[in-house]
Amino acid sequence: MIWREDEGCLAHELTVRGHVLLEDAFGVLEVFVRIIILPLLLAANLAFAEARQIDEFQWEGVERIVAIGDIHGDYDNYISTLKAAGLVDKKGKWSAGETHFVQTGDIPDRGPDTQKIIEHIQKLGKQARRKGGMVHNLIGNHEAMNVYGDLRYVHDGEFAAFANRNSAALRDRVFEINLQNIQKNDPEAFAALPENFREEWNLKHPLGWVEHRQAWDPAWNPEGELSNWVLENKVAVRINNAIFLHGGISGFYCQNSLDSMTQKVLGNLRQFNPGNPGILDDEFGPLWYRGLSGVEPTALNETVDAILARHKVDHIVVGHTVTSGVIWPQYDGKVVMIDTGISRAYGGYIGYLEITQDGLYAGYANGKLPLPSGEAESIPYLEKVIAMNPGNPYLEERLEKLMRPAVPEPSESAPENGGEPKPQPEVKPIPVCGISQ
Repeated sequence: MIWREDEGCLAHELTVRGHVLLEDAFGVLEVFVRIIILPLLLAANLAFAEARQIDEFQWEGVERIVAIGDIHGDYDNYISTLKAAGLVDKKGKWSAGETHFVQTGDIPDRGPDTQKIIEHIQKLGKQARRKGGMVHNLIGNHEAMNVYGDLRYVHDGEFAAFANRNSAALRDRVFEINLQNIQKNDPEAFAALPENFREEWNLKHPLGWVEHRQAWDPAWNPEGELSNWVLENKVAVRINNAIFLHGGISGFYCQNSLDSMTQKVLGNLRQFNPGNPGILDDEFGPLWYRGLSGVEPTALNETVDAILARHKVDHIVVGHTVTSGVIWPQYDGKVVMIDTGISRAYGGYIGYLEITQDGLYAGYANGKLPLPSGEAESIPYLEKVIAMNPGNPYLEERLEKLMRPAVPEPSESAPENGGEPKPQPEVKPIPVCGISQ
């Protein structure tokens, strides 16, 4: 074959043009990928994006949330609930990946295992963070009570868990100090002490009582492990489109931020004033309020809507008020009650709330169900819960009430036999959406 110079030039030209066309094609492809493909991929994966912390109280983009209510010192049922929700493995270690787990307070009191539960949930929080998940411990009224010294509901086993071989000697020293203080500050009271005063004192201060106070009460010990744990926690958090707290938000606190409610509680715990506990024992405060859970005085629909609008959410999740075995929606699903009574002190009913992109689910020991969003769905939902957990008289009673036509109750102020109306105590009006300073 004879190679001609003009043929070589033509071949060279075609090669150059081919490269140019190829480069143009790749350029068009690159533009197509950048403008069309990448945005579609980002949109498709947006729901599965890594969780983002907006601030100290708010998270977005969380793929799965699990919330459980009051535990009240029952370690075995606490662990059983975590396993039912897929949060831990057989050894009790975190197995839920990037899930956010919310515990809405009231770990202590009424059961013997408070210290054991707190130690476990602290370890669980560290394990969760290593996997991209998170544990949110919220402050309930019983955490607060243990810090400021209201020990009416402390189980004997909780004191016993703190006792050691030095407890008797430590208690003796505390008794002697108290006795000396009485003698010095009130000699008449000292002289009138009964002969069995020491026996009575011991009954009120069992072995482990002193160590319990050293762990819980910052006035006894500023470095107390459990008091510092409580003071590191929050009253309420927002995750995705729901806020979580222990008791509830009343019209008096409707406009308060999650931050302000937490700071009010923490401030009063750090500087507790028995004469003015403030938010710590406020029946309308976030630790105690039951009005979102159907207890009088119940919250107005307008208040619920105002709270949701204030925090830009669709749901308020609360514990504190026992349902005796069912995750229960209020206000057409805008409020969700999750204190099922996990502790055997309240029946030992396993229950948890799960929130995913698919919706809200009520989880039980034997499975989970979609949570109803309206009254029309409540009866069939409750029937399914009863079928899953037979033999619960409280649920049977709840179902009976739902199926019974509502009969208005007579007003207490109505006159009897034509007499004068009963005088009613003056009640401070609850604002639709106020703010607590």
